[in-house]
Amino acid sequence: MKTDIEIAQSTTMLPIKDVATRAGIDEDLLEYYGKYKAKLDLGPLKNAPRKGKLILVTAINPTPAGEGKTTTSVGLADALCRLGKSTMLCLREPSLGPVFGVKGGAAGGGYAQVVPMEDINLHFTGDFHAIGAANNLLAAMIDNHIQQGNALDIDVKNITWKRCVDMNDRQLRNIVCGLGGRMQGVPREDGFDITVASEIMAVLCLASDLMDLKRRIARIIIGYNRKGEPVTAQDLHAEGAMTVLLKDAIKPNLVQTLEHNPAIVHGGPFANIAHGCNSISATDTALKLADYVVTEAGFGADLGAEKFLDIKCRYAGMVPNAVVIVATVKALKYNGGVPKTELAEENLEALEKGIPNLLKHVENITQVYGLPAVVAINRFSQDTDAELQMIRDKCAEYGVNVALSEVWGKGGEGGEELAKEVIRLCDQKADFHFSYELDRPIKEKIETIVRRIYGGSGVSYSKAATDAIAKLERLGFGDLPVCMAKTQYSLSDDQTVLGRPENFTVSVSQVRVSAGAGFIVVLTGDIMTMPGLPKVPAAEKIDIDENGVITGLF
Repeated sequence: MKTDIEIAQSTTMLPIKDVATRAGIDEDLLEYYGKYKAKLDLGPLKNAPRKGKLILVTAINPTPAGEGKTTTSVGLADALCRLGKSTMLCLREPSLGPVFGVKGGAAGGGYAQVVPMEDINLHFTGDFHAIGAANNLLAAMIDNHIQQGNALDIDVKNITWKRCVDMNDRQLRNIVCGLGGRMQGVPREDGFDITVASEIMAVLCLASDLMDLKRRIARIIIGYNRKGEPVTAQDLHAEGAMTVLLKDAIKPNLVQTLEHNPAIVHGGPFANIAHGCNSISATDTALKLADYVVTEAGFGADLGAEKFLDIKCRYAGMVPNAVVIVATVKALKYNGGVPKTELAEENLEALEKGIPNLLKHVENITQVYGLPAVVAINRFSQDTDAELQMIRDKCAEYGVNVALSEVWGKGGEGGEELAKEVIRLCDQKADFHFSYELDRPIKEKIETIVRRIYGGSGVSYSKAATDAIAKLERLGFGDLPVCMAKTQYSLSDDQTVLGRPENFTVSVSQVRVSAGAGFIVVLTGDIMTMPGLPKVPAAEKIDIDENGVITGLF
């Protein structure tokens, strides 16, 4: 059996110009990054109308058994193309942190991948480097301003802007900088976030165009002065230079699937510590170019889909026509208490205990948000007919069909059943509504998400969080949406609690504003914005030979 990277490397890619031609994309829109990658010029499409139907792919809470959300997204797009539908795929760019950490690459799997897989998982077109450079330019300008006399009277103990690097490095979570003497800077405590948690990433993904990007950067709050007033990037005159660094990064990247269908891979905020969606510019571009657009949101529907719908859809003015919720029999049995080593065995009792996790996500999409949905079961050979029928029966109680997906082994052909159901759902009328209204107090919005989306009973706040909420509402940020930073592994804020927990309380430790992105960040449990590497990082298995062939990437 070939590995994912071996399958990708054995595929003959089309020149990206030919992929664009097949998809009806004018060559004038292309800015080439080698033979198989291009950026799309947003200018000519600025005033074009959206014509496509939007399909959101989400999933149950992730487990070590794997769900295959990106694989399903790629396979579904290929399947829609096989059925004669003009289709584009929109995915996030992978972060180097998980590539070299626990997760490995993120470009799909098996025969449902986007290529060139190695480039996409590594430096790609340099977007993340540009985001990191813009982030760290602002950090450098903050400390230089303080060193040069601090005309803005910035409180060095109340600087909220951190440096960033696109790598899992726990050593950088908390640092002391500016040591070495008077000319080496002002000593202070600082820290690093991973690049995908930087507000610059969120700003880039939520900006509609270059000038909107510049306006959002100008609004970024870097900390507070000694009177407690916010200090912004505009106060430091940093927004122009930062936007210059991002002038190419804001343009969506065009690549292809293994079946030579167009795929836009752009932006990559994590869904557990950020808003978890690819860029508005990418999705908007795809909706102008294709009749069907398949996109995904990070991790489970409690995180990625919630933020896609409550944050991205608000700012982008778009609503999905259909939602796909991905699950596997193995993952549901894991939620029912079966150890990973025993998941291949039929266990209807455990499956019945685990299915409520799936049903909670189904309930949220169909009842809270009012969107039509289908459950996609990423099928494995060990799945039994009895197990699959149980899932069908339970989902039928919610009026939701189940479609089997075999795209990992069969590519687009294995996704045609799912594609046909998605086409049917796209022709239905949705009754979409957000899970909360923006004019409600910050605490009420947080508690609404906890109760309606997670199924919890309440929220507890640290004193620091309560004080921060009061300050943000006093400063006029109370009407922003909230971006919950929470573990992806559970509906609760405790990653060990699987299934569909009830009567739990979510603990909020910190609350801060991302004024440029336009949301309030709420940190729950022990969530951190700089992950660490595991005991045996994926980096140990990655190698390259004398011919430049990469192995072990995925």
